[in-house]
Amino acid sequence: MPIVKSDFSPTLPFKNGHFNTMYRPLFMKDTCKYDRKRISTWDDDFIDLDFSFVGGNTLILLIHGLEGSSDSKYIAANCNHLNSAGLDTVCFNLRSCSGEDNLLLTTYHSGKTEDVDFVVNHLAENYNYTNIVIVGFSLGGNLTLKYLGEYHNKIPSIVKGGIAVSVPVDIATAEKEMEKLKNKLYLEIFFKTMKNKILEKAYKFPSYHLDKEKLFKATKFIHLEELYTVPVFGFESPQDYWKKASSKPYLSKIDRPTILINAKDDTFLSPECYPQKEAIQSEYFYLETPNFGGHCGFMTSFKAHENKWLEKRIVKFINETIGVF
Repeated sequence: MPIVKSDFSPTLPFKNGHFNTMYRPLFMKDTCKYDRKRISTWDDDFIDLDFSFVGGNTLILLIHGLEGSSDSKYIAANCNHLNSAGLDTVCFNLRSCSGEDNLLLTTYHSGKTEDVDFVVNHLAENYNYTNIVIVGFSLGGNLTLKYLGEYHNKIPSIVKGGIAVSVPVDIATAEKEMEKLKNKLYLEIFFKTMKNKILEKAYKFPSYHLDKEKLFKATKFIHLEELYTVPVFGFESPQDYWKKASSKPYLSKIDRPTILINAKDDTFLSPECYPQKEAIQSEYFYLETPNFGGHCGFMTSFKAHENKWLEKRIVKFINETIGVF
């Protein structure tokens, strides 16, 4: 599909990518009342799903980003707006992200689509919906795109399409971008919870031999990958992880309407994270690249009632392109 022309046009301060990225988590007060359902997994663990029911026949499965949860402001805001449009929602809290540590040494990573597949099949088999649409943000967006491409010939027909926002589809180059000075504060925020989680896992699982000194000194994602992701999930190296977890190679296999919305001023993303060629050559994969929006921001102004561009854009794509209304 051709590149989608974006109509996102924020006021002056929100044209700064960092400002737009930080405004939502720091100043928006979005919350959503959930009905939590805990499901047991095939590997003797659990996943917490947070539902918000309004009696719709379509269920929107939302997947948060790195170290997020159903409480993340962008998740709550979209749940509320989707509900107001008559759509039921469920937030998939990735393992260890629901407020309670999961039972296994393994948690989640950018490419762990077997968990997405498990949740989708659970929803398809246990709930009476006509349609399911997957909406993912950042890391959750990578999971969304990779799942729709990787599992394209096994996805239940009830899944009608997907939406992905602020996604590092090429992990190797995105991590290089994250290492730049402009993203130092974001890395520190992520690392605070990630390091604590790894320490807790090492305490609970003595067989996992963690080099704590290296953990404390870690300043890049590759350091945490060498200490945790690679050995715990069985990758050969960080490079092997980047290659296998990135969604970009799977975009051409997506066979139902799906859009990627990546702002051009998203400081997390490398040039390789704007897959124009893949969109132009695909019948189902759309790409929208607003000039502004930051990372999972897309705030328009200081007026709360005007800050619904992303929520409205998601509903519009579901309505007009996926066509489940």
